Amino acid sequence: MGSWVRSGVLASAVACAALASAIASAQDAPAKGDPARGKVLSYTCLGCHGIPNYKNAFPVYSVPKLEGQHPEYLVTALQAYKSGERSHSTMHLQASTLSDQDMADIAAFFAREPLQPTGNTGGGNVPEAAQTCVACHGTDGVGITPMYPTLSGQHADYLVRALLDYKRGGRKNPVMAGFAAPLTDAQIREIAEYYSRQQPGLDTLEYKEANAFAVASR
Repeated sequence: MGSWVRSGVLASAVACAALASAIASAQDAPAKGDPARGKVLSYTCLGCHGIPNYKNAFPVYSVPKLEGQHPEYLVTALQAYKSGERSHSTMHLQASTLSDQDMADIAAFFAREPLQPTGNTGGGNVPEAAQTCVACHGTDGVGITPMYPTLSGQHADYLVRALLDYKRGGRKNPVMAGFAAPLTDAQIREIAEYYSRQQPGLDTLEYKEANAFAVASR
């Protein structure tokens, strides 16, 4: 690994630590989620997130897999949609009606058993474009703290969309915006494809219960 890559990873680690500290200090003690109540509240969520390979209408990309994420991250994401930090009209509409407890309950339902880091990259090398990503998202795509998203096994086209949103201002996160700004489209695709290939368990989690609930509740 070149010196500029090592310095980039170190800078990323410092930035990740600073962001985690800022998030933790800005939040009150998180509400404890009730997955049973979250299942009831997730009725509309399951119309998209309970259907494997469901696509966002426009622009077209796969809606993200939520199973295996840390519930703390899911709450952070919902708060960002509610505040407008993340730009998505449907998600803003849904999140704007939720209380902190509602978010915690929904997150507990979707997270189930959060994935744990293994450090196993399946024999593949971390691409150069992703070297700075590992400081927060790990080599196997599992976020190093509960506030960071797990990327392992996530849809590649969704990861591309998320990085483009950070780059273009659709997601107003200063740390991620700084990382995404210099990336070329080819580098973004390389990062997305790398993390989508990591499999420490995400694709083995069952969607059947969520799908059955979504269909039965319509």
